[in-house]
Amino acid sequence: MSKLEVDAIEPQSGTTLTLGASGDTINVAAGATNNLGITEADQWRLTTSTNSGTNADITTNWERNDSTGYGSIGTGMTESSGIFSFPSTGIYLITEFWTVDVVSGSQVNMQSLVTIDNSSYSIVTNSTAQAKGGDQGMTLANQFLIDVTDTSNVKIKFATASFVAGDVVLGSSTQNRSSVSFIKLGDT
Repeated sequence: MSKLEVDAIEPQSGTTLTLGASGDTINVAAGATNNLGITEADQWRLTTSTNSGTNADITTNWERNDSTGYGSIGTGMTESSGIFSFPSTGIYLITEFWTVDVVSGSQVNMQSLVTIDNSSYSIVTNSTAQAKGGDQGMTLANQFLIDVTDTSNVKIKFATASFVAGDVVLGSSTQNRSSVSFIKLGDT
């Protein structure tokens, strides 16, 4: 199989691209933009530290990233009491980064929970960190591909588990300490 290499194609909407020696063509629909198919990209973060010693959903202190240079694509996610709804159906890549302070000997878990019926939630990711030999600041990360087949029923939220007194998720309103990115990769 031959490898197709493409250098900086800047198609105009309503045109046809012809691919190298094969002569295969790709039609670019009128009104299309050159974003390689990504129609949604959004990022949210915690504005302040939260869930200290608490095992619960993270329901407050969320904001869309508003730092210098931030960019997004599409209409973006909506958030209500820590529950995130998707703007359109499709396959989304969810990437999480959590900064946590963990007390010595404690093991904490950061979880993603998904519903497909707007009611019952299942844990789909679980990131774990354990402090040994003193209190420690740690970063936990995870990813999940979610198939959003119905924007009214498929939702995601995030929670802490196994937190004890002194364990806390860190946040900031000026930089990403704990953040979640949502990128729509394509149609469902």
